[in-house]
Amino acid sequence: MAVADDKVGHVRAYLEYFRDMGVHEFYRNETLEAVELSAVVEAEPVAAAIEVRVDVAAPAISVLEALSPTELNIAKLVSLTDLAPMPSARVSAELRDAALEAIRTDIGDCTRCPLAYGGRRKIVFGNGDPNARLMFVGEGPGADEDEQGVPFVGKSGQLLNNMIAAMGLRREDVYVANIVKCRPPANRAPEPVEANTCTQFLVRQMDVVQPEVVVALGATAAAYLLGVKQTLASLRGQFHQVRGAKCVVTFHPAYLLRDPTKKGDAWKDLQMVMTEMGLKGKG
Repeated sequence: MAVADDKVGHVRAYLEYFRDMGVHEFYRNETLEAVELSAVVEAEPVAAAIEVRVDVAAPAISVLEALSPTELNIAKLVSLTDLAPMPSARVSAELRDAALEAIRTDIGDCTRCPLAYGGRRKIVFGNGDPNARLMFVGEGPGADEDEQGVPFVGKSGQLLNNMIAAMGLRREDVYVANIVKCRPPANRAPEPVEANTCTQFLVRQMDVVQPEVVVALGATAAAYLLGVKQTLASLRGQFHQVRGAKCVVTFHPAYLLRDPTKKGDAWKDLQMVMTEMGLKGKG
C-alpha cells in the first residue's frame, strides 16, 4: 500500500504540474478523484498518456524533460551548497551590482517552471546591498510582492524591516531574496519542481553577494537552502553552512504575525546572528 500511495502522489504531482501549465484537461476533478481512490494505479501508463497529449498542448520549453523521474526527482532535496560548485573566482565588490543585474537579465520573462503560468504579475528578483554581510531568504513572493516586484514589502515585509532595525541595521544594509521568484498560487508553498528550477538563480545571487550569514525565514526556505526536511525546532539554535556562509534558521515573519508569542524565540535566533557579526543592536 505504501508503494501505491507513493505512485498516487507522483501522479497527482504530474497532474498538478499540467494544471499550472494551463493544460486543464489533465486536472479535471474526476481525474484527480480517480487517482486518489485507486490503490493500484501504475504511474508509467499515466505518464505515457500525458506524454502523448503534451506534444500538442505544451509550450516550447521541454516539459517532458522536466517531468522525467530520472532527470528530476520531485521529492528530492539538494542543498544549495551541493547544487553547483563554488566559484573559483569571487566577484569583486565594485562589480557585484552589475553581476546581479546580469542574472536578472538572464532570468528574463521566465517560463522555466509552472509558476510562470499560475497568474504571476512580476518576477521578484531580490533587492538590497550587493555587498551585504547579511542575507535573508524567504520561500516566495506574496500578493504585495507580486504587485511591486520587490521581496517582503507587505505586512511581513514591515515586520522583517523591524527585525532588521532591531539588529542595528537598515533594510538597505542587507540583501533579501526568496527560494522562488514568482508568487505561488494562493500563496502556497513552492513545489519541488518549482523550487529546484528556480534555486539556480539564488545560488548565483549568493555567490555574487557573498554574505557572511544567511537567515532562512521559515521551514520551506531552510529545506531548500540546506537540503534537509526537518522541523523548524530541530534546525533552530545552531549554525548551518550554505555556500560558504553560516546559516541561521528562524520563523517566517508571516508566521510571527499569526503567532506573536514566537517573536521572543525569533529574537534569540537573530541575537545569534548579531553575536556572530559583532552587531550591538538598536539602542
